[in-house]
Amino acid sequence: MNFRDNLAIDRTAPAQADAPVAERQKAARLLIVDDIADNRTILLRRFSRRGFEVAEADGGARALEMIERHSYDVILLDVMMPDIDGIAVLKAIRARYTPLQLPVIMVTAKAESENVVEALNLEANDYVTKPVDFEVALARVNAQVDRKRAEEKIASAARELRQVNDQLEQRVEERTRELVEINQQLQGEIVQRQQSEARSRFLAFHDPLTGLPNRRQFRDELVSGIAETGNEPGQCVAILFVDLDGFKGVNDTLGHSIGDMLLQAVGEDFRAVMERSDRIARLGGDEFAILQVGNKQPEGAIALATRLIEIASRERQVHGHLTTIGASVGIVIGSGTGDDPEELLKAADLAMYRAKIEGRGTFRIFDPAMDAHVQARRSLELDLRNAQGLGQFEVFYQPQISLSSRKVCGFEALIRWRHPTRGMVSPAEFIPLAEEIGLIVPIGEWVLREACREAVGWPAALTIAVNVSSVQFMRGSLVPSVISALAYSGLPAERLEIEITESVLLQKTDKNIDTLNQLRALGVRISMDDFGTGYSSLSYLRMFQFDKLKIDRSFIEDVTSNRDCSAIVSAILGLGTSFGIPTIAEGVETEDQLAHLTGEGCTEVQGRIFSMPISATEARKIIERIGF
Repeated sequence: MNFRDNLAIDRTAPAQADAPVAERQKAARLLIVDDIADNRTILLRRFSRRGFEVAEADGGARALEMIERHSYDVILLDVMMPDIDGIAVLKAIRARYTPLQLPVIMVTAKAESENVVEALNLEANDYVTKPVDFEVALARVNAQVDRKRAEEKIASAARELRQVNDQLEQRVEERTRELVEINQQLQGEIVQRQQSEARSRFLAFHDPLTGLPNRRQFRDELVSGIAETGNEPGQCVAILFVDLDGFKGVNDTLGHSIGDMLLQAVGEDFRAVMERSDRIARLGGDEFAILQVGNKQPEGAIALATRLIEIASRERQVHGHLTTIGASVGIVIGSGTGDDPEELLKAADLAMYRAKIEGRGTFRIFDPAMDAHVQARRSLELDLRNAQGLGQFEVFYQPQISLSSRKVCGFEALIRWRHPTRGMVSPAEFIPLAEEIGLIVPIGEWVLREACREAVGWPAALTIAVNVSSVQFMRGSLVPSVISALAYSGLPAERLEIEITESVLLQKTDKNIDTLNQLRALGVRISMDDFGTGYSSLSYLRMFQFDKLKIDRSFIEDVTSNRDCSAIVSAILGLGTSFGIPTIAEGVETEDQLAHLTGEGCTEVQGRIFSMPISATEARKIIERIGF
């Protein structure tokens, strides 16, 4: 670092505010503040050729010392410096000089956009970005010099007017002061307009919520990065496409203001681990993109993707709310100068989508085969979005048999999708997709209404069991949906059985127990599905009196051949007896399983041994055949 001034500067010049008019008509005085010597040297040489008297300072402390000793027309001030950064220097300048007295133009890298916002808020007059386009910098410096000189002329004229006004009547004095105030107001409006224009330029290329570059800026930088790799052998570009997992749930449950604050926090955390050469942008919603240019790929992109996933998965307190999300990352590595920016972004997006399909919270590197796979997945998603409106969903019913009477005591309602070209689509394929894209709530409400409508025509002794998703439960829409379905169908509440899984109860216990109590108050029966597969089943039995425990099919499958499964089933049946809660086993397929469950005291069963899930018409027939 070299601490030096341009030798052309008069070190005995008077302080800024007292410089005589004649002296200020000389060549404009410019102070360049930058800790990088090469940057200062280039700018000094070019501005000197344009007739400026140029001084340079290699840091914030030196710059403040020089401003104290000398007068300048404009300060060209770098934001990032090791001793005192540009923001601190700007604060010190503004504590003494107004934007009219000493204009300051900030010099910032494109990735340091938040510093631009802060600098403009601290009354910086303008900004330029690195690498500095000299013609742009020259135009903005000249604009500030012209404005400052015009202000100096106004100030000089004002001093002369005050001398004349001393000899005029009081009325003329008052009028003159009014004119001076008007002039000052106009000058203030000019400064404000310049700052507003600078902010508008900033927002044209940046996301207003996070301050990060936007999609337009990212694409421009991607084009530049591709061109750069063409000039340097071995260099390539890598794009990381980041989508936050679970963010929609935060927005839906806590509100968009909390979601916005969470996005700001995640954006800041992401930016904090970026290399200075990396470029990050918010593309929209909960999507971010990062551009890397270098020769260490894909290793560099993989390392960054792993870090971003870890950062996104941290628990965060946002305005008093504990939030937990995740991230899925798609990576694409460019091949050279022939790369199309839009195609690269599309490929990174496809890779991210593949990461979501394969479990979320991970990254995938693009390969051409992904395109066909993701397109098929998106085709299924489009068909699913239209299925309900096109009447492609059906409700099937699986009989539940009382072991004491060997007759039908009820049915479980199960949704089926009859696609015109795909045929019957497996629920294991479309139910997770419906949960992912937010369709499970309207689908679940339709199943509930349809099942109640069908069941009201059965004999009064038969019940209908309907599964509800955790999303329905957590959104607080379940109780209104049940009330609506019962009113729509006319089905008595005690004939409806709502099946919930333990996952429904894992969060917000007080609220969930309150929902169960509201359903119980309606007269609706509550069954715990997949009992024994979770971690907290026993604690929920203590907190709430369930009407039925449903033993998961994974235990029934090996109940006669696996001692562990047999012991678990016996324990569950024993708990049911102890708590006075009926039990039902699902997935019963063989006579041996049926005999074992009967001997252990199981109350009800359902499974292939009696009937697969069947249509409503077949359900009515089986009622007649088996009896009730």
